[in-house]
Amino acid sequence: MGLINWVKNLGSNVLYYPGCLTKGVLSKEFENYKEIFNRLGIDFILLSKDESCCGLPILNAGYRKDARKLAKKNFDLFKKHSVTKIITNCPACHYMFKKVYPKLVHDWNIKVEHATVTILEALKKRRVKFRGSDVERELVNYHDPCYLGRYSGIYDEPRKLIELLGGKIVEMRFNRENALCCGAGGGVYSNSPDIAKKIAVERVKFVLPDATRIVSPCGLCYLNLKSASEKSTEFSSFVLGKLRGFER
Repeated sequence: MGLINWVKNLGSNVLYYPGCLTKGVLSKEFENYKEIFNRLGIDFILLSKDESCCGLPILNAGYRKDARKLAKKNFDLFKKHSVTKIITNCPACHYMFKKVYPKLVHDWNIKVEHATVTILEALKKRRVKFRGSDVERELVNYHDPCYLGRYSGIYDEPRKLIELLGGKIVEMRFNRENALCCGAGGGVYSNSPDIAKKIAVERVKFVLPDATRIVSPCGLCYLNLKSASEKSTEFSSFVLGKLRGFER
């Protein structure tokens, strides 16, 4: 990275924060993201044994004081380990750290980036891209997660990443700002799984027949849409599969 940049980065760490769902349920996807980062030379540390929930479920349940305490606890942990940047694949965690923590924690000064943005920039720097023809591209439906899209304004980066790796986005009806929720958010998946699945069934009705996969960078969207369609694919599985394919 150069001597000057190396000196500037002494005593600073980039934290990969997978979030509760990825760490506790989606173990395969957790490993996927770590492998992707390693393959692309993205340096990171993990605090898996020490880190707590980001606090969004507590906040959404109305316990603002408890959410503030948890945020302060996390911030103290991050400072202890000299964390200056957080990369997370969880849209809800990204929103919480990026938009909410500055309001809950005094002197919050940690840069926050969603994994899709990090991976896209790394691919560009390393000039990794699909070399085949347009007819060889895989037709993919992309599902916009609520917390990544409407809440955080990240629409283009995941799509560019898919295209860079050989996918061809065929947009579903109701996308971007007007995308339909997968049905799992707000505690619905945990407390009313039948309702969550019914909403997922409605969402996948808009999947185009020629699309081979429904790709989403939200673990919760992936799980709930998978209850209605086997085409549901978590983002890291798509990315890692393509990266491995380039090596063959």
